[in-house]
Amino acid sequence: MTAGVVTRFAPSPTGFLHIGGARTALFNWLYAKHTGGKMLLRIEDTDRARSTDAAVEAIKDGLSWLGLDWDGDVVSQFERADRHREVAEQLVAEGKAYYCYATPEELTQMREEQRAAKKPPRYDGRWRDRDPNEAPEGVKPSIRIKAPQTGETLVADAVQGDVRFPNADLDDLVILRSDGTPTYMLAVVVDDHDMGVTDIIRGDDHLTNSARQQIIYDALGWPVPKMAHIPLIHGPDGAKLSKRHGALGAEAYREMGFLPEALRNYLARLGWSHGDDEIMSTEDMISWFEVGDINKGAARFDIQKLEALNGHYIREADDMYLVSSIEKLLPYLEGGAELSERLFGQHKERLTAAMPGLKSRAKTLVQLIENTYYIHAERPLNFDEKAASILDSDARKLLTDAHEALEKVEDWSVESLDQAVRAFADRKELKLGRVAQPIRAALTGRATSPGVFDVLFVLGKQEALARISDQASD
Repeated sequence: MTAGVVTRFAPSPTGFLHIGGARTALFNWLYAKHTGGKMLLRIEDTDRARSTDAAVEAIKDGLSWLGLDWDGDVVSQFERADRHREVAEQLVAEGKAYYCYATPEELTQMREEQRAAKKPPRYDGRWRDRDPNEAPEGVKPSIRIKAPQTGETLVADAVQGDVRFPNADLDDLVILRSDGTPTYMLAVVVDDHDMGVTDIIRGDDHLTNSARQQIIYDALGWPVPKMAHIPLIHGPDGAKLSKRHGALGAEAYREMGFLPEALRNYLARLGWSHGDDEIMSTEDMISWFEVGDINKGAARFDIQKLEALNGHYIREADDMYLVSSIEKLLPYLEGGAELSERLFGQHKERLTAAMPGLKSRAKTLVQLIENTYYIHAERPLNFDEKAASILDSDARKLLTDAHEALEKVEDWSVESLDQAVRAFADRKELKLGRVAQPIRAALTGRATSPGVFDVLFVLGKQEALARISDQASD
């Protein structure tokens, strides 16, 4: 146990919980649980133009669905702006930051001249040592940190190792804008310090930010949290995961029918491993998770592997849990409200009885739902093309005799139905498949389904015989 570990997940509320953000949250959550610590949730909503309340709720909803709980109240970065300003002014008073009166036009001209001279665009420190009494009238100053101008800043990273940044490349960055709003760099440092964050696990696109933020920590005399910058997730083609790869939010994976525990397992394996273990319970992941085991290289997202893993979790799941999961999912699907009424208002017992046969064939909850058609279908059934082709005149004559044989079955159980259909096939001198196929088509309207004996049992004697009678020849 590592006493006192505090991690945090700090998304910007500009959209849904992206799958990359979900993995970052998972790694923070696993490490907090592994060490007996806490994971805090901070919403980095200082960009007011892009931040929305709907996105905040979507992020919280996505985390909750994934089973990633957080400790304490959600912190809004925007609401802490007064504290950020206070720290910026404190740094000025201590001579570690200064007022910069450069106008936007001046800064633009400065950068253009630097580009023309083939130099990297950086603030040239023109107000670093000037007396504020020289300030032009009517110009509101920003506040810039006094960054060290020689040597280097070392970021000791648990995943990337020691990363060194020449201080000449890290100019005097703005920590408070001229309108009095804090910049991201300052706000993150102040919030992480005030929230007691000890360990920061985030994407490696923040690595340069860490060097800049370390300068602020040093100026304030605050301890720097332990850093771990994890590689970004790439698509199957090796490029950074983006919308063209189907890089969707967590809510989209819920609507595609993935179980949260399967997605947790899959995301954990993207960039972290424990030996050759592929299937890992949440308890296993918590027990095994070490930041030092995170890979340096980028992981590739493979939707087919996720589907295969989800199929495993569905097959292993408790039947009633799957029934409940379907009920929770249906409101998010098109036509789901009507289907929910039919499945759960009228046929919940049938659905529950059918689940062992249904779950063996599905990789997602959506596939499970698609395969429930026979459970809630109303007579006369709609037949897919293949089922319709099975029900030719010979098949319909066979169904007439099959109806007569099944009508005599008194113990309507899977075992008795199995015996009755097999005995009927023997009497007809037909292979079982030749008999089962038309019965399946008549019962389900489909050419494929769970086992035909399971289907007969689930529908019950009255409904099963009625459906067979509908397709039998007179």
